[in-house]
Order: sequence, then C-alpha cells, then structure tokens
Amino acid sequence: MAATQLLTRASTHSTRAFAPQLTASSKGFSSASSASSARSHQTSHLLQSQRLGRHSVATSAIPSWVPFIGKQRKQGNNSVLNWARTTRMACQVAPAKAPSGQDIATFAGGCFWGVELAFQRVPGVTKTSVGYTAGHDKAPTYNSVCSGQTGHTEAVQVYYDPKETDYTKLLDCFFQHVDPTTLNQQGGDRGTQYRSGIYYHNEEQKQAAEKAIAEVNKKLQSNAFRRVMGTKVVSELEPASDYYSAEEYHQQYLEKGGRFSSPQSAAKGATERIRCYG
Repeated sequence: MAATQLLTRASTHSTRAFAPQLTASSKGFSSASSASSARSHQTSHLLQSQRLGRHSVATSAIPSWVPFIGKQRKQGNNSVLNWARTTRMACQVAPAKAPSGQDIATFAGGCFWGVELAFQRVPGVTKTSVGYTAGHDKAPTYNSVCSGQTGHTEAVQVYYDPKETDYTKLLDCFFQHVDPTTLNQQGGDRGTQYRSGIYYHNEEQKQAAEKAIAEVNKKLQSNAFRRVMGTKVVSELEPASDYYSAEEYHQQYLEKGGRFSSPQSAAKGATERIRCYG
C-alpha cells in the first residue's frame, strides 16, 4: 500500500513560511500485526521541514514517546491523520534566572538566527539561546508564532559573566545589529513576531536601556547614527516575561552551518559579516 503523506502549511507575515511534513507508513496502521510492528520502533518516523523563504531545515526523527500539546495520539487508519493535523510540540519555558555568578539579558530584533550569532561573539557571553517571548500563548511553537496570533516575538536570551562584560556592551551589540526604528519589521521580515525589543530583568537594566535609547535617539536626530530606515527608536522596552526556548534546530543555527552547511564564526570578537539566512 502506498505511503500516506500529510503536508500542512501555515503562512507568515513575511517572506518566511512554515511547512511541517509528516510522513507515516500506512503499513504501520492498516492491520493489527503491522501496528504491533510499528510500535516496536522507538521513533515515529516524524519528519519536519521548515521552509523559510530561501531556506529549508529538516529535523531528525522525533521519538513517539515525546509529549505533545493537542489531541492525544490515537491508533488506527482513520484517526492518525486527524491526530497529525491537530498535534503540536510545545516549547518549554526557560529558567528566569542565570546560573550562579552570571547575569541574564533578553533581546528581540527580527529573525533570531543572526541576532544570536552577534551576541555569541561578544566577549563575556557564556551562553545564548533563541526563543519566543512577550506573548500570551502558553504553548508556543515556531509555527504558531509565525502566524502572528500568539503575541510572541522571536528573541535571544543571553547569559554573561559580569566580571568580563556588562549590560551596556550588550546594548551596544543590540543597536549595532538591529534597526530599532522599524515597527514590526526587520529588513524583509514583517509582522509582530519580528518586532524589536529590550526586555529588562531588573531596574538597573531598565535604566541602562532607557539611557541607551535616549543616546541613540539623539544620534538619529543629528544623523550621527548608522544608516537605518527611521528617525526614532521604536523598539519596545518591557519587563522580561516568560521566555520559551525555541525548537532545537533553531539553536546556534548559523554557527552550525545554516542553509548552505557553511558555518559562520561564533568566536569572541569575530567581525565577519553575518549572513542572516546562512
């Protein structure tokens, strides 16, 4: 019997689109004996593809025992497709505090791949991750965030050693790599999920961000800032809220090779131009 394929697409507000593809062998569901054989496998032969404009990513098979948000998985030839259409893996909330001896910072600046690599290169930064924040959905996924309906923005969270760097240097990195003058847009990426933001974790960070924004606005008015689209900072400044770590294939994506399997340097102090889509 031919394999059953399900292809769902969810369009975004930008040039990137999400297209998860689930392929399940009907041999594993058409009879009791074949179902038993299918259950003996440790993985469910689930293949996800991300089609992001010019970019595509494939994830490895996901074990069948991984918990899902949505309808409970059912067995049987008639129900498996319904399950596939309604089931989604939920991203998990990351810790709200950094490990002992380190500090935490959260920023958003459009597509999180390039922003993460910029922060990876900052001396004193010990760890970075990409994720979703400032939204209302308690179980976001890349698919749902890209729909623009969850309220989240693509974000980067940073752990750093305060003995080696400080928050003002992270703010410098943010303003060097993000256009803070465009509302709900970075380059060709448009939508609320691409809005820029600074999410402070304490009063000191808030005050430092307010000072940095004022300085950038002053430079914008005197044409002393680098070339950007607008004339005033519109990046949101909000207290940090739940931050959901994005799917694993997004993490350190450009360092790992990006679209063309061509890794970009994450070395401290690296200055090579960042190719945002790999």
